[in-house]
Formats: sequence, structure tokens, C-alpha cells
Amino acid sequence: MSITLTSSAGSGTAPGVAPGAGSSAGSATLRPAVAGAPRLLRLTLVAMVVLAAVSAVGLVVDDRTLLGDPIWLKPLKFSVSIAVYGATVAWLVSLLPASSRGARRLTALIAVTMLVEATAIVVQVIRGRRSHFDVATPFDALVFSTMGVVIAVAWVATAGLGLLLLRQALPDAATATAVRTGTAVALAGMAVGFLMTRPTPGQLAGGPPTTVGAHSVGVPDGGPGLPLVGWSTTGGDLRIAHFVGLHALQLLPLVAFALARTARRWPALRPAPVRVRLIRVAAAGQAGLVVLLTWQALRAQALLRPDAVTLVAAAGLALGIGAATLAVVAAATRSPAPQLR
Repeated sequence: MSITLTSSAGSGTAPGVAPGAGSSAGSATLRPAVAGAPRLLRLTLVAMVVLAAVSAVGLVVDDRTLLGDPIWLKPLKFSVSIAVYGATVAWLVSLLPASSRGARRLTALIAVTMLVEATAIVVQVIRGRRSHFDVATPFDALVFSTMGVVIAVAWVATAGLGLLLLRQALPDAATATAVRTGTAVALAGMAVGFLMTRPTPGQLAGGPPTTVGAHSVGVPDGGPGLPLVGWSTTGGDLRIAHFVGLHALQLLPLVAFALARTARRWPALRPAPVRVRLIRVAAAGQAGLVVLLTWQALRAQALLRPDAVTLVAAAGLALGIGAATLAVVAAATRSPAPQLR
């Protein structure tokens, strides 16, 4: 997942690209990062693997449904998502000094929030109730409010980790840019989740609500959705922007990895400033997509049913990012930028 890009003069490797970059460097760095992560985070990752296996079995042996979906589908999706996020946190922490108390404390805080969230989801599955938005009973309301608190804490802890990484000098400028911009976009994607906790007009219209908040806009939760992810096909869905933004923490470092691999065969990409500019363009594109998808959802439009205004905005974003990418590559091809060492 991570790449170490350094000067390799005299090593027989393309200048600016470390030996092994573009082959197994990413996985070779991720494995020891997870193995060397704080114990609580490692236990959380193991717990998520176990929960994913249990949920997969539950899909087979438990025929209960909730809002039209198999009741064990949600814990399966969340366990996989939390495991990916936890592994990413382990990698990010590996970029910081081992003596950093702040990093250890933030990592422990993130691990606790993930465990609490997963536990709340499983408890509600066992009870046959929704874990999100359900306030029908005092216990349901307690579960939902607790989840809201831990997600807010996770957001703050992730922001704190991002600040530590912002202050930390990393050996490769492209990887540093991917980490910092990826954290910023991920925080924006996480923040979209807070929009889901607002009461809908329908919930405010009657007496005391049994549900507060929704991920769908303009239609009830649980309607027709895309396979597996369940994103609404009849109205807006804030989960899409949430998903796209959150996974910037994985996508942008992978862009850095892909650029490093390509640089071994394409000399124009070997200077670090070129890769930095391309990662910034990719980050701008992903941030713009989060904004676009949030705007589309809030206007109660399904992902696959955009109106003309949304299509024009999407085309403008695509053209802008494409033009910026071509400009960076063209400039590098004509006159390679000086290499960052």
C-alpha cells in the first residue's frame, strides 16, 4: 500500500524510484506495519476478520431481513470496511516515530471506537433492530447515540493523526502528498456521515419519532438499491459520497504507488515534483467528486439518474481533472522538473 521513493543513484534503478517500487513494495511495507501496530489495533483487526466470517455464516443460516436486506449483510460490510480502515491506520502510524505517544494514544482511541461501533451493530442484529437511526426504545436510542459519539471521536482522532503526519518529515514527497491529501479528503467523506443524522421532514411531521435520520434523501431507507452496496436507485443516497471520500486514504497512496511503478518505464514521471503534482490533481478530483455526489444526493437524485445540471457538473469536473493531468504530463515531457532528493 505504501511506497518508499528515494534517490537510488548507483543502484541501477531509475533515478528517484526506490528498488522494488512497483513490484511488492506496497504489500511488503503494509504487512510489517500491521504486525508492528499497537496491540489494541491488532486485536481490533483480528476481531473484524472473525466478525466477517461470522457474518458470512449468518447470511447462510439466518434468513431474517431488515429493510429488505439480509440482516447479517450490514455487519459483514462494516467488518470489512473497519478492517481496511484499521490496516490503513496501522500503515499511517508506521510512518511516524515509534516513540510518538500522541500516535499511540490516537491509534488506541480509533481502535476503541471501531470496536464499539462493531459491537453495537452486532447487538442490534441479534435483537433484530436497526443500529443506525433507531430511537424507538430507550435502549435503541442509547445505541444510536453511542455510535454517534464514537464516530465523532474517530473523526477527531483521525484528524489528530493527520496533523501529526502533516508535521512529520516523510522521505518521499509524493507519498507525503498522498497521505496528507488522502487524510483531508477522507475526513471530508467521514463528515458526510453527520448529514445522515438530521431528522427528515417526515420524521418531524408526526409525534415522537421512532427513527431519526436517514441515509436516503427523498425516499425511505430500505427501498430499491444497487446490488451489494444497497445505494438507492430511486432517490438520493449520502452513503455514496461518504464511501468515495473515506477511501481516499487508500486510493491516493495507491496512486502514488502506481506512479512510482510507471516511472520505472516512463522517465517523465521520475522527478518527484511531477508525481506530487499528479497526486494533487487526483486529490482534487476525488474531493470534487465527494462534493458532487453529496450535492446530487441532497437534491434527492439517484446515482444512476442524474439530471442535466448534475451531468454538466460531472463533465466539467472530468474535463478539468483531465486537462490538469495532461498539462502536468506535457510539461514534464517537454522539460522534466528538478528531482526532489
